[in-house]
Amino acid sequence: MSFGVEYMLCLLLAVSPSLVQSQGHVIDKPVTELCLTCICEAISGCNATRICTSPEKGTCGIFRITWAYWVDAGKLTIDGEHPESERAFINCANDPHCAANLVQNYMKKFNQDCNDDGEMDCHDYARIHKLGAYGCQADLPYNYQSVFDECIENYEDQGFE
Repeated sequence: MSFGVEYMLCLLLAVSPSLVQSQGHVIDKPVTELCLTCICEAISGCNATRICTSPEKGTCGIFRITWAYWVDAGKLTIDGEHPESERAFINCANDPHCAANLVQNYMKKFNQDCNDDGEMDCHDYARIHKLGAYGCQADLPYNYQSVFDECIENYEDQGFE
């Protein structure tokens, strides 16, 4: 893995939450910091240099957020930027804290038991994030699944829940 859990948790919590704004604020956060870290590892290796400069480039930031995902998650913005401004999506998706809040909002909106194990947990959130809200029962790509599972197992072995 490219970063330890302590580093990623600090990175995700480093930006003041008061700088992130939206039409609907993130109040109840269903996804744990550990789960966010493992989703980040699986989707991008938490590579903060993989930013985008335009929505046409596809996915942005450490969570590889798309424009449609950003819209579904409430069009969060940073530094009081208006959601309709030209760079609102790019700025939020490339910002680790804002992007983590997008994931929280998306999971809150589309929370479901994707793997039919009777509970909604990090495994479901990882599926929703990668496969989308309406395709989360499909098979995950092998590399994504492997990195995610290794991350979860590694931190469980260290006593993190």
